[in-house]
Amino acid sequence: MPIRPALLAALVAMGPSCAFAQQAAETTPSQTQAPAASQPAADVALIRAAVLRVDNPGLPPISRLELPTEDLGFAGARLGIEDNDTTGRFMGQDFEAVEVTATSETAAAELDKLLADGIQFIVTLADDETTLALADQAGDRAMILNAGARGDALRGTDCRFNTIHVAPSDAMLADALAQFLVWKKWTDWFLIKGSHPQDEAFAQAFTRSASKFGATIVEERVYEDTGGARRTDTGHVQVQQQMPVFTQRAPDHDILVAADRADVFAAYLPYQTWDPRPVAGSSGLVPRSWHPAMEAWGATQFQNRFEELAGRRMREEDYQTWLAIRIIGEAATRQQSGDPATLREFILSPDFDVAGFKGQKLTVRDWDHQVRQPILLTTGDLTASVSPQEEFLHQTSRLDTLGIDRPETECSF
Repeated sequence: MPIRPALLAALVAMGPSCAFAQQAAETTPSQTQAPAASQPAADVALIRAAVLRVDNPGLPPISRLELPTEDLGFAGARLGIEDNDTTGRFMGQDFEAVEVTATSETAAAELDKLLADGIQFIVTLADDETTLALADQAGDRAMILNAGARGDALRGTDCRFNTIHVAPSDAMLADALAQFLVWKKWTDWFLIKGSHPQDEAFAQAFTRSASKFGATIVEERVYEDTGGARRTDTGHVQVQQQMPVFTQRAPDHDILVAADRADVFAAYLPYQTWDPRPVAGSSGLVPRSWHPAMEAWGATQFQNRFEELAGRRMREEDYQTWLAIRIIGEAATRQQSGDPATLREFILSPDFDVAGFKGQKLTVRDWDHQVRQPILLTTGDLTASVSPQEEFLHQTSRLDTLGIDRPETECSF
């Protein structure tokens, strides 16, 4: 049934702050269902989710500006609930997101509590290993919406049917950066990777992207993590001496690409390399799912609403949890249902899409359950570009030029 003109006019009048208004503008009438008349409170359907954030105590980030906030991820989910309820009140639906913090040691027990409470949508902010363990633990009792882990194996050999990957993968981020660098004709890369497993995985993604788009890695080096407190042990005087020496005698290159998921060294590279070259990857020009300076496609109002809610800028984890909650809400709106099984089936169907303030509808790949989405290429203060770049074409969707495409997938549900 087409959306009622009077309701659409009212929602559009709310402005871009109404997520449903944006979706209605981006969705054809045949795809959007009209909300039912307001129902008595007794008939309101409660649609429950949870955000399970798994914190791993360790060294603080290099920059104090990157210290995690207490509400990291949770604030994005709160905004998602507000957006869902904006539409839900017309539909006789109410949305809830339980917020849970855990460690790697307590995550399984916390998930058991959520499952015992009947919650069937679990948004996770965790590393790759923990995310996989939680997905296996949940089985067919819940859908896991991965808002944190980026490993390609989770979308490949370790994929699970009950998991949707809202966070972009390493391959998507590497491909997004590679497309821009190739467009710039910066095709000779000096790759420096960290010594941790997650650094190696990100470096492999860059190697794959170079081969995919016609770039060359002229040399690959490993920066060994020798421990220490980083911020206190590595002052600017030491960095100014160390980084030029570490990066000297590299073959001629257009750009230095850093793979530093562990946040050990990459932030120190700009302006400290032996050769005067730009830096990209984990520092310099960084591919991200979101950036607090993003303004296009209604993002300014979106950012303002988040900042009013949280009292700070939106980080990637916040955007990814917001999007996960919105996926649930969009499915409930379109299906006019609060039944978890119905919503799961629709989310995984080719008919599903959701607006994400990125200029186009976001959908879910059926071969690995990765959410298709543009990737922002960012500096400290700005969004420099957005990939996929226009020059890179695809027979189905240009978004599928980012990450593992159907013919390449190793996922087998």
